[in-house]
Amino acid sequence: MEIGEIVRRAAQRFGPAPALVYGDRMMTFTDLDKATDRVGNALLATGLRAGDRVGVLLPNGIDGLVVFYALAKAGLVRVPLNVRETPSDHAYKLTDSGSRAVIGEQADDFGVPTISTAFDSPTLTSVMACGPDVPCAVPRHPDVPFRLGYTGGTTGRPKAVTLTMRCEHAEIASFLIDLLPDVRPGDRMLHAAPVVHASGAFVLPHLIRGATNIIMDKFEPSRFLEELERQAATATFLVPTMIAMVLDDPNADSINAPTLRRLCYGASPIAPALVERAMAAFGPKLAQTYGQAEAPMAITCLQPDEHDRVGSAGRPYTLVEVRVVDDDDRPLPPGAEGEVVTRGQHIFAGYWNRPADTAEVIRDGWVHTGDIGTFDDDGFLYLRDRKSDMIISGGYNVYPREVEDILVSHPAVREAAVVGLPDERWGERVHAVVVLRQDVPIDEILDYAAGRIARFKRPKSGEVWDGPTLPKSPAGKILRRAVRDRCRAGEIAVP
Repeated sequence: MEIGEIVRRAAQRFGPAPALVYGDRMMTFTDLDKATDRVGNALLATGLRAGDRVGVLLPNGIDGLVVFYALAKAGLVRVPLNVRETPSDHAYKLTDSGSRAVIGEQADDFGVPTISTAFDSPTLTSVMACGPDVPCAVPRHPDVPFRLGYTGGTTGRPKAVTLTMRCEHAEIASFLIDLLPDVRPGDRMLHAAPVVHASGAFVLPHLIRGATNIIMDKFEPSRFLEELERQAATATFLVPTMIAMVLDDPNADSINAPTLRRLCYGASPIAPALVERAMAAFGPKLAQTYGQAEAPMAITCLQPDEHDRVGSAGRPYTLVEVRVVDDDDRPLPPGAEGEVVTRGQHIFAGYWNRPADTAEVIRDGWVHTGDIGTFDDDGFLYLRDRKSDMIISGGYNVYPREVEDILVSHPAVREAAVVGLPDERWGERVHAVVVLRQDVPIDEILDYAAGRIARFKRPKSGEVWDGPTLPKSPAGKILRRAVRDRCRAGEIAVP
């Protein structure tokens, strides 16, 4: 079934009920269906054709979700852009994807030559209100691109993960079978995290069941606690960083959320101590989902009644296969550590225009996650480490090379290694280790980097390496893991 048809069918079943809420604004299921038709038709009227890529740069709110599902109806491929990133980040993704249009608060083609259409917010608002609402339904094969999501590898060069409608269907099914099995009409999902990121995966499962998606413009711990109670939320999703911020809020001692049945979390590592604090505050309502961009949001799930297994990522989703394998891709027995691989309808189709990278990650139908883990005798997965050097801080991917390139552009820095260190609030914090040409305060280096990179990528701590050079491989490559291991072992004093 087309994703656009899911929106249309929900309108037929739940018509006047609230589908989306944002502040004082409410959109019914019927309104959502009509608005997505109008925007889809308007985009096609500009000359866009099925399969064209369209960048979407909108903040949390109703408009972004209308655009998401308008693109689905029009057969266009969504390229989500994060408002927290820089214009150069946006330009790179639009160029790499060959996008032909961009929709944002301000009309801007970011200097990308393939962009022929730029919709700003006033234009979008006008189209949603009075454009033609004849049904927009461009058919799309379930295995052609539906949306692109940018991730990256150890080099820090972002790659577009190609997700199909089949992937989308599988993710929805997994959520409704395992993570959110009791969603029903009248339920209320509170989105405090960006819907362009992991929280967006919770929209369609709730929409399908006739529940309301309530969107916050931004996350603030005290506001989140107020909205949780005021909106009578039945479910929400937070990354571990947000959970830590909520529990540190002065109002955390008086959490009142009697309607809440599921506090879902994921998207980054979580400290066992934080899980225990959250369970003490919210009760047995936590549900963890483990996934990655290449196998979105649905590899394993830890149910609320399974949180006595602190540190576990749970068991495989019902429709998903998961193995732990050795370096020759041979399955390993419980207790043995190896790479986590997964197979199922949810996995990505490949990296956009990168066949060699795709072949490296998808082998014999299995996605190789780069995560190191082990199963226990009961089939619960425990993640130990990652093969790649990617850092997940506050639910966002940070690629060391990008930050290192900024650091070494400072005239006093000879070498730099950026690593992730355990952090109760951020899951991992970005930590910079530098070798200096001249003696300057580490705070100067960190301030220098902070002014040249997106906020969530900025190093939160730093250290000067005690030696003339960072550890390197025989080929001369800096060994980030050796740096990280020494930092974690306390051989470098971490502020």
